[in-house]
Amino acid sequence: MLFNSWQFILFFPLVVFIYFTLPHRYRWVFLLIASYYFYMCWKMEYIILIMVSTIIDYYAGIKMGESQNVATRRRYLILSLISNLGILFAFKYFNFFNDSIRTMFNHFNIFYGVSMFRVLLPVGISFYTFQTLSYSIDVYRGIKKPEKNLGIFALYVSFFPQLVAGPIERSTRLLPQFFEKHDFNYARVTDGLKLMLWGFFKKVVIADRLAILVNTVYNSPSNYTGFPLILATVFFAFQIYCDFSGYCDIAIGGAQVLGFNLMDNFNRPYFSKSISEFWKRWHISLSTWFKDYLYISLGGNRVVKWRWQFNLLLTFLISGLWHGANWTYVIWGGLHGFYFMFSIWTNKIRKNITNFIGINKFPRFYKYTQVLTTFSLVCFAWIFFRARNVNEAFYVVIHIFDGFGSMLNIKGIGSNFTGLGFGRYDYLVAFASIGFMQLVHLIQRHGRIRHMLSERPTWMRWTFYYLLVMWIVLFGVFNKSQFIYFQF
Repeated sequence: MLFNSWQFILFFPLVVFIYFTLPHRYRWVFLLIASYYFYMCWKMEYIILIMVSTIIDYYAGIKMGESQNVATRRRYLILSLISNLGILFAFKYFNFFNDSIRTMFNHFNIFYGVSMFRVLLPVGISFYTFQTLSYSIDVYRGIKKPEKNLGIFALYVSFFPQLVAGPIERSTRLLPQFFEKHDFNYARVTDGLKLMLWGFFKKVVIADRLAILVNTVYNSPSNYTGFPLILATVFFAFQIYCDFSGYCDIAIGGAQVLGFNLMDNFNRPYFSKSISEFWKRWHISLSTWFKDYLYISLGGNRVVKWRWQFNLLLTFLISGLWHGANWTYVIWGGLHGFYFMFSIWTNKIRKNITNFIGINKFPRFYKYTQVLTTFSLVCFAWIFFRARNVNEAFYVVIHIFDGFGSMLNIKGIGSNFTGLGFGRYDYLVAFASIGFMQLVHLIQRHGRIRHMLSERPTWMRWTFYYLLVMWIVLFGVFNKSQFIYFQF
């Protein structure tokens, strides 16, 4: 079930009404049923995978809680890791590695007869797998006591607002909330609805409109050179941000309506002044997951320098692979790892150059330069993320600045905008909507705008809400486009 569908528009208010009508002791049962129904709307059979993962991790958690023996606890942790990662590998990565091995064997004229695993990728498998794995690891480390109520634990794994595309919650945060009684609170409910509205704006007005141009160019990149490739890449940067953060806003807002607090997953990432800062602002639940459960487990920065840098690069490579079974994602992750390490290697040199030029004497200009540089690097990496394969990605990289001189010719700019699936109306809506969103982000340096609005006069608040609703109704693209991160 898509958030941007009439089915969800009917489903969500009904769930909210029944939830607050039921006695507290029955609410978790209803939410579990609603969550399973929500997921089965995609493909009914795949609910079995969630149930299997839930039962295995519930059992492993109980057994780890019953034993004080480290070796015994480790065996049950390994059971959880192998089971969950095995399911993830079979459905998401088997064909990728199988095809890579076949290509290598064919290169040496060696017969390789292992067939492909022809099955659809279960929606959200990477998200709920990582969420339940974090529970098992936390129980093993003694951070979390095992949950004895199987139904509550099943709800933790399948909670419908964030089931399909996060944020990836931790058991220490979310599990205790299912035991709390959440009364209907007008201020909290309206606050959640405001965030959902903002998420719908980002998804249907910005992301789905930009997708038209991005798909036109990136589905046949060899037909384009120069400016169209630049425009499509920059548009994709905003498309994927608005698509994914829009989903998270709807998820966090929807959970808030029901009384649950989910972690923030984005914090104005395109205003970052460095790659390090970008990863503290982008997909926060995943970046902190890899930091806590992979990077630190590898030794983090508490090892010799070469091993520390290896840990960083490996974490970014695996993070890239988490996003999809394609070498383009691995390269994307590797690029961000290289950016990160390059900034470490050149830190002193860059400081000396900055001091020599004296650019740091103009702090605002220096900040803008840092933000623009970081955004450019992120956009370059997005080429590999969006391209369908490595060959097409390198075509874009090689030809993206072709005819750069003509790009600077004002008379020729208009021709660069034509034939990309966009008309003047689309450009006007796209640039106006992105500009409005960025303005809101700038205002939010001083706090959440929905909280600021609550302190304003009634006429001002409702004028803003009505205008946003009208903007969505008039300029939204209602083609039930799937969220990008559903494929991960």
